[in-house]
Amino acid sequence: MAVVLYVLVMIPIGLYASRKVKNSEDYVLAGRSLPMYMALATVFATWFGSESILGASTKFAEGGFSNVLEDPFGAALCLIIAGLFFNRKLYNFSFLTIGDYFKHRYNTIIATFLSLAIIVSYFGWVGAQFLALGLVLSTVIPGLSLTWAILFSAALVLVYTFFGGMYSVAILDTIQTVVIITGLSAILAYALNKVGGIDIVLASTPPDFFRVFPENKDSLTSWIIFATAIMTFAFGSIPQQDVYQRAMSAKNVSVSVWASVWAGVFYFIIVMIPIAIALVARMLYPDVLANEPQQLILTLVEDHMPVALQILFFGALVSAIISTASGALLAPGTLLAENIVKPFFTGMSDKLRLHLIRMAIIIVTLGGVFMALSPDARIYELVTSAYSVTLVAAFIPLAVGLYSTRANSFGALLAIIFGITVWQGIDSVIVSEIPAVFSGFVASIVGMIVGSFIGNFVKKEEKMM
Repeated sequence: MAVVLYVLVMIPIGLYASRKVKNSEDYVLAGRSLPMYMALATVFATWFGSESILGASTKFAEGGFSNVLEDPFGAALCLIIAGLFFNRKLYNFSFLTIGDYFKHRYNTIIATFLSLAIIVSYFGWVGAQFLALGLVLSTVIPGLSLTWAILFSAALVLVYTFFGGMYSVAILDTIQTVVIITGLSAILAYALNKVGGIDIVLASTPPDFFRVFPENKDSLTSWIIFATAIMTFAFGSIPQQDVYQRAMSAKNVSVSVWASVWAGVFYFIIVMIPIAIALVARMLYPDVLANEPQQLILTLVEDHMPVALQILFFGALVSAIISTASGALLAPGTLLAENIVKPFFTGMSDKLRLHLIRMAIIIVTLGGVFMALSPDARIYELVTSAYSVTLVAAFIPLAVGLYSTRANSFGALLAIIFGITVWQGIDSVIVSEIPAVFSGFVASIVGMIVGSFIGNFVKKEEKMM
């Protein structure tokens, strides 16, 4: 009951935050006003959701660090790289969405296509959060089926995101970060004490579990697989709207840069807590790991923790999920309204623009529910599959566009076409040890180089005529 009450408290906080929303910039970017502590909390919450506590920890328990290269390694690197190399340049543009940058740098067609690709990538991410929150609620509320728990979870996140936007996201992220760290730290300390300490846990863990780099260091294919796992998150997540809008909500460019950098470091450290908890659970429940791996940590908490720690754990878990889910709803909803629908209407008022964003959030919620209710849905897979499309289609146009004056619209177009075509072609037709997404990424680079060369050559010829 305490967990349910905690969940319900989220709604009035979202409604309170809505009082600060005066225009679309307030709604999407919190008026670009967040101080360092709030910006740090909200950027940290970008990734610290269901995949961190239930997804990555379960995958680690199944195969060690080599099983979780995308998250936390790639996810932490994403925030650090974005802070050091992207935030400063993007912040100075003062755009509402990442799609607005693509429109400014290239053209409306490129912006529309990339916005669509980014929007599609969010449905798995949103679905993972709804599924995880549904698992929690169905665990703590007797008789509540997973389906109804998912539907309730989606409705809850929708309500407070719908009204408060980024203001409600930022306020809740700040509160919930404290709950997350406190709750997970207490659970880990109690669990280690229960089994006799960290030495007992390490003794029961195969040494290979802590290997990060490829086992066969002489194999180029192994290194390509390793690099692909890291960069799918590290690069593929940088063009995402939620990463963009959380960083752009900072009150100035310096806060934007360093909030991202420190959030990346902070994220990697904190994710080690649920991973350590999973090591304990792996030792105690090998049968659960083999048959119902997503229930691994939940089973440990239910069977071994006193009621007070159960409440603290589920509060931390719910906090993490809601923090991530809210931003995951707001981001594609904003892109859908701003970069897909709005271009068809001229002279749109800011009030109508705000209504449009809110309607788009409802559409994204429905898509996330559909993904969460899929019979084969698993949290980690839903999350890590979300960023392949942005890696092969959006990262190169963004990075080269920011750092090279020679990039042009034709180069961006070929980068998108080459990247997606090669990625999907290899993935569906060719059996290869090289990941299809890596080949798509390389093809995207080739497309940008060739297309930009052709585009600049044509412009030069036109000037000479």
